[in-house]
Amino acid sequence: MKIISKTFKFLPLFLFTIVITSCYNDDDNTITDPTPQLNIVETATATPDLSTLVAALQAADGDLISILNGNGPFTVLAPTNEAFVTFLSANGFNSLDDVPTDVLAQVLLNHVISADLTSSDLAGLDSGYTRTNASGAGGNTMSIYFNTSSGVRFNDAANVITADIDASNGTVHIIDAVIGLPNVVDHATNNPNFTSLAGVLASENLVTTLQGDGPFTILAPTNNAFADFTNPNSNELSNILLNHVLAGVVTSADLVGLGNNYSNTLATGPGDNPLSLYFNTDNGVRFNGVANVATADIIGTNGIIHAVDAVIDIPTVVTFATADPNFSTLVTALTDLTPSTDFVATLSTPNGTSPAPFTVFAPINDAFDALDAIPAEDVLTQVLLHHVLGDANVTSGDLTDGISPTMLNGQAITINLPGTGDNIADVTDAAGNTDIGVIVVDVQAGNGVIHAINKVMLPAND
Repeated sequence: MKIISKTFKFLPLFLFTIVITSCYNDDDNTITDPTPQLNIVETATATPDLSTLVAALQAADGDLISILNGNGPFTVLAPTNEAFVTFLSANGFNSLDDVPTDVLAQVLLNHVISADLTSSDLAGLDSGYTRTNASGAGGNTMSIYFNTSSGVRFNDAANVITADIDASNGTVHIIDAVIGLPNVVDHATNNPNFTSLAGVLASENLVTTLQGDGPFTILAPTNNAFADFTNPNSNELSNILLNHVLAGVVTSADLVGLGNNYSNTLATGPGDNPLSLYFNTDNGVRFNGVANVATADIIGTNGIIHAVDAVIDIPTVVTFATADPNFSTLVTALTDLTPSTDFVATLSTPNGTSPAPFTVFAPINDAFDALDAIPAEDVLTQVLLHHVLGDANVTSGDLTDGISPTMLNGQAITINLPGTGDNIADVTDAAGNTDIGVIVVDVQAGNGVIHAINKVMLPAND
C-alpha cells in the first residue's frame, strides 16, 4: 500500500478513492483490473439470440470478424436468429451454407455502419440516409434509409427491437429482420417521400426496367414535386419518367467535376434520339433550369438516386436556351429585343406540329458580343429566323459536306465538314461570311435539336 500511495500521491483524494475502490478485491486483498468492456463481436457472441449472426460472420467470405474486432467505431444492426430463418426461407436457402459467401458478406456488411450511432442520434435526425460498408453501384458504399417516426426502422424492412447495446468499439442495435441489398427501385419504395414516384413507375411498367443490371442514375422527384406537376404539354408520362434516368453511375461529385454541361437521358425525342439533359453546378446542382438536387448520392446495387424538387418535363429548344447561361443573350434577343414576334411560342411548338421539329444553330453569348451592335428589331427578327431550320431534326450524324438547308427566313446556309481548327463544322451564312463554326452539336430537345455556333449568322441584304 505504501507503493500505491506514493504512485497516486498527486491525485485528488476523491479520485484516489475511486481508483482504489474499483480495483480492490475484498476476497484476497489483491488489486485487480476492472472487467474490460466487450467489443461488438464479443457482445454478439454473448447474446444467445444472435448466435446465427455470429455463425454468419464466421461463414462469410472475408475477414468480417477481424474487422468488427477492430477499433471502429461501428454501429451494427444485428438480426435475431428468427430474422435469419425468415431471410433464408424467403430467398430459397435451407441454411447459411447455401448462401454464396460473397453474397453473405455483402448482406452482412449492409448491417455495418462506420460510425457510432445511438437511437437518440437517429431520432435527432428524424429520417434520412447513412452509409453501410456494403459495396453498391460504381464501387460506392451502400445507402441505408432510417425512419424514426415510430421507433427506428431501416429501409422500411427492419425494426430495432433492442437499442443501444454499448460495446467497446461501437453500438449494437438488435433488429427483427435481415436487411436485403436494395436496388434503386427498392430505395424509391422504402422512402415515404418517393411514394408518388414508386406508384408512377409501377403504373408505367418501368419497375422491371429499373430493377435490371443498369447501372442507372435516377433523378427522383419527391412527392411534393409530383403534386406540383400538371403535365402542361400532355407529354407521355413514361417518357417523362425516362427523362429522369441516365445510363451509368453519376455522383454529385462527378457532376461538379464536369461543371455546366449536357448528358443524355433514356427518354427519346424526334428520330428516337436520346433527349439531352443540362446540368448547372454554379449553386448546387440544377437540371434543365427547373429541378434542384435536394438529397444526393443514394446508392443502390444497380445505380444511384438524386432526389430532386421538381419533375423534369420533356424539354423544348426553348428549355435549353433558357437553362444554359451560354445562350442568355440569345434569349434576350428572342424575347425583350423582338417583342413583335412570339419566338418563344413558335419554338415551343410540339414535335410533329409544323414548323416543329426545329434545327437551331444557336449563337453563344460571345457570338453576339463580337457584333458591332445588335440590330434593330426588324433586322434582328430576320437574323434570328436565319438560325432556325423548320420541319427537320438534323443531328450531326445527318450532316454531309456541302449540305445547304433553307432557314425560316427563306435563305440558305452552307455547312462544310470537317470543320477547321476547333470547329466541328464550318458554316457559310447567306451574307457570305465563312468564319462561323459549329462548336457543340446534338443538344436534343423534344421538339428539335440545337447546335451551338461561335458567330451570329447574317442573312443576305435584299
